[in-house]
Amino acid sequence: MTDSDQYRDSEYMTVLEAVLFAASGPVSYPQLAETMNLSIAEVKMLTQNAAERYQTERRGIRLLFHEDRLRLVTAPEAALFVEKFLGIELTQKLSRAAQEALTIIAYRQPVSRPVIDSIRGVSSDGVVRGLINRGLVEETGRAETPGRPVLYATTQEFLQYFGLSSIKDLPPFDLDPGEPESIEILKE
Repeated sequence: MTDSDQYRDSEYMTVLEAVLFAASGPVSYPQLAETMNLSIAEVKMLTQNAAERYQTERRGIRLLFHEDRLRLVTAPEAALFVEKFLGIELTQKLSRAAQEALTIIAYRQPVSRPVIDSIRGVSSDGVVRGLINRGLVEETGRAETPGRPVLYATTQEFLQYFGLSSIKDLPPFDLDPGEPESIEILKE
């Protein structure tokens, strides 16, 4: 890489940060490509480099990736200080029922409420509605099964709430081998 290439990459990084900082919400790769006069592949490479740089340099910002959109967010390790500065109460904790439903949705998405109910063994209507109201879950379509139930998936707010850059950052989910019913239900 020549000095001029490094200078050019530095300029693009500056523009990327400025655009994401000014954006009121998530930005798509095509929007960034058009704004920066780059190809979508170049924008993806630039954003991956930025994400790695923010992580390795332990910066106060991170890139949050969700589907084909991204946004600039504060680093999870700085959350308490940012909340204190902004005068925000500590984030409310999720109930056990909400944690169960959210775990199922995160690992099985998109997933219908009847599937969530069958895994939990109880109705999850109110819990799912609460997760939607908190912005952690959203409707993403309908299943191609009888009754066409609504399908649910996690949102960018979910990623931000848990300090994840992408849904791929979820830890592996290991089932207890002593629970064969759970394994059968999850395979569906």
